[in-house]
Amino acid sequence: MDKKQTLDALSALSQETRLDVFRLLMKAEPEGLRAGDIAERLGVRQNTMSANLGILERAGLIQGIREGRSIRYTAVLDNMQALLRFLLEDCCGGQPELCAPLLGDIAASR
Repeated sequence: MDKKQTLDALSALSQETRLDVFRLLMKAEPEGLRAGDIAERLGVRQNTMSANLGILERAGLIQGIREGRSIRYTAVLDNMQALLRFLLEDCCGGQPELCAPLLGDIAASR
């Protein structure tokens, strides 16, 4: 992931509803959720949800797959991993052991 893609992803996640959508879709992996189900679970109007889903999709964080009249959304895990890799690439001045506590916390919370 390059700097522009990183900025696009971070910009997409910098709004409360979009962050909630992305986190919800991460929990719903690998099946994902239909747009209407996402809107219902988060208490967001359909047209507002549609706009937010479009922003996340253009940023490459989610993808929609048409199922008849609805669209099922899933998180794009490869792009999230690339984003995290980009953010942590220079972490701790080349001393990965300094990042070990963070990674351990993440693994333990699963």
